[in-house]
Amino acid sequence: MSIDIETARRVAKLARIKVEDDALPALASEFSAILGFIEQLNEVDVEGVEPMTSVTPQRLKRREDVVTDGNQQAAILKNAPDAREGFFAVPKVVE
Repeated sequence: MSIDIETARRVAKLARIKVEDDALPALASEFSAILGFIEQLNEVDVEGVEPMTSVTPQRLKRREDVVTDGNQQAAILKNAPDAREGFFAVPKVVE
């Protein structure tokens, strides 16, 4: 399938992309190349091939789902400008 300059102009307008007139032939050529690649992909026989999420069959490492406090209180509060009694201290904003 070949894309002409007017079609490229229309696609650019629909995508709200400003394309100068001298750049339209190159854009039409790129669109044609993309559509040619898609046509090549359509020729591949995928009958009986199951969809997959990864090219390698592997499971993600799992960890036990346990609620914890993170054991990082001291490291987190070290970044606070003001911390008191294990909590962030903030200025009073309501009278």
